[in-house]
Formats: sequence, C-alpha cells, structure tokens
Amino acid sequence: QVQLVESGGGSVQAGGSLRLSCVASGYTGSRYCMGWFRQVPGKEREGVAAVDSDGSVSYADSVKGRFTISQDNAKKLLYLQMNSLKLEDTAMYYCAAGPSCYYSDLNYWGQGTQVTVSS
Repeated sequence: QVQLVESGGGSVQAGGSLRLSCVASGYTGSRYCMGWFRQVPGKEREGVAAVDSDGSVSYADSVKGRFTISQDNAKKLLYLQMNSLKLEDTAMYYCAAGPSCYYSDLNYWGQGTQVTVSS
C-alpha cells in the first residue's frame, strides 16, 4: 500500500520561505513521477512541480525561479523549497506519485499541508 505524508506547511509572511516534505512508502515501481500540487477552495488543483525517475524536472510558470523540487531517494523523501513566497501561493499543497507524470497516472496522493502567506 502506497502512502504519502506531507509536512512543513505553515504560515509565513510574503517574501519568506518554507520547505515542504513528502515521505513515500510502499511504492515499488522502477519508474515513477512525484510532484507537488496545490489547490485553493473553489479552484481546480494545479501542478506546481514534478520530478520523474529519469531526473526530469518541471515547474509551473508561476513558481519558476522561486520554488525548487528535489528528492532524497535513499530516504524516499520529496521536497519543495519555496522562496520569495507570494500571497497567491496560499493553498493546500499535495504530494502525488505514480508511474508517470500524466495527471491520470498520479494514483497516489497525500492528505495535504496548508501553506498560508500573509502580507
């Protein structure tokens, strides 16, 4: 059974930084994609950043240059370093995983961690 557990969310002032972590367990596939998504109530969930088993990394345009996704394969940890946070980064952030980065293949989701950016 695959489990993803996020942590590291919280409240921060605009311009500040946070680092989100996601610990994965139970995934045995040799190919994978892991990513971060975020959602604001009333809006669709949007992709933030992703990394796959080939090492390819992608970012949403809105976070390029501010957010960095990384992973520690030995510890099965996924990170999202968020710098220069903006009010519009406020959202529930979710970790997701699956055999590819196609949204329909991201079969596993964490419970989410809230990030709130204030002025």
